[in-house]
Amino acid sequence: MGLFNKIHRWEQGLHASYDNLPDTPEGNKKSTFYMNWLDHAILRTFWTNLAEVVPGVWRGNHPTPKRWESLKEMGIKTVLNLRADSTKPFYQTEVRICERLGFDLVTVSLSARAAPEKERLFRLIEVFRTIDKPFFMHCKSGADRTGLASAIYLLVIEGRSLDEARQMLSPKFLHFKSTKTGVLDAVLDEYEKTGGDFEDWLRNVYDRDALQASFNAAYNARKGRK
Repeated sequence: MGLFNKIHRWEQGLHASYDNLPDTPEGNKKSTFYMNWLDHAILRTFWTNLAEVVPGVWRGNHPTPKRWESLKEMGIKTVLNLRADSTKPFYQTEVRICERLGFDLVTVSLSARAAPEKERLFRLIEVFRTIDKPFFMHCKSGADRTGLASAIYLLVIEGRSLDEARQMLSPKFLHFKSTKTGVLDAVLDEYEKTGGDFEDWLRNVYDRDALQASFNAAYNARKGRK
């Protein structure tokens, strides 16, 4: 077994040891450690990536405990989690905090480095049409998955231009098209080829597997030239 595989298996075991921690002083202590050091919340203490997409619609990275309180003060009613419903502390803690502060919590799980499934995007659009505002959406860093969701909100709900929607996926939010997260930009690139109604395109044209294969080939070729 190579060194990389050994490290990967060790990391998997470490993360698994934090599954389903109880809501007790000891469990909360372990959750805090996990959030700060394994989920990198320590980096999000002062960096929030917080921005208002349109009035009543906010985006940002995964909040720290104090920032949840700030969102309550802002009048946020609903939280849209774009990560996952998980047994890990990042989600279990969010559920408890949302219950305590009275936020409605909605989850639509997306990937930052893989083309989204068609059904997930339709579910996201459905949520956008029914969600109680003001709402706050987040992934881990608020850069990639949140950027794509914000772009789709502008396209579908607000009827904004593709150029304006693309601004939601930009270095301003620490999203970089040149990395594997560029597959999310590829969704908009493919849509641009036909244009028209985004939902019609999603229903009749979007091919997740073909888009992912095309992106992988271009990405690998680009990396191979360096």
